[in-house]
Amino acid sequence: MINEIADGLALAPGYLDQSQQTAVLADIRKVVAAAPLYQPVMPRSGRPFSVKMSNCGPLGWISDKAGYRYQATHPDTGQPWPDMPGSITKIWDDLSGHGAPAECCLINFYRAGAKMGLHRDENEEDFSAPVVSVSLGDEALFRFGGSERKSRTKSLRLASGDVLIMAGASRLNYHGVDKIYPGTSSLLRGGGRLNLTLRRVTRQV
Repeated sequence: MINEIADGLALAPGYLDQSQQTAVLADIRKVVAAAPLYQPVMPRSGRPFSVKMSNCGPLGWISDKAGYRYQATHPDTGQPWPDMPGSITKIWDDLSGHGAPAECCLINFYRAGAKMGLHRDENEEDFSAPVVSVSLGDEALFRFGGSERKSRTKSLRLASGDVLIMAGASRLNYHGVDKIYPGTSSLLRGGGRLNLTLRRVTRQV
């Protein structure tokens, strides 16, 4: 079941059942073994993010003092990103409604106390493709607004297995994560939350 939250913003609550979550997590562990989580920093200031990141797929999103961008290699190891597992590409194929495959799966790991400030996903060439966001582990308080940073915002609690789709009028809207609720899931040993953000980066030729 998919619920429309706002124009272009939809939630598939509990889209992944427990066994599917476990399978996706196992695949992500393999990805992270090949492309370790690293500490991104803000452009110019070099201030570290409160989350750790990795990627899989042909392209990975990174942030460093030089700016935000996509690149084909891990910033620390210099190695190509691992292939996107089939368990993840299936989510994109089933929910994106887009004819071209996802090119990036950004992996964000949130420990208790980690946050993500309001931002827009705007480093892609193709805004006609949606952003598909998968939640695994502890619940999170997701905040979403409009096309301007000062737009009025609303909040939504996301649980493990939920999938959020940002498309159409919501594709370039501001959004972020205000809070992690420790102990609300036993999926990740030691707690925390994984967010998998699937994006199409380039325009389909």
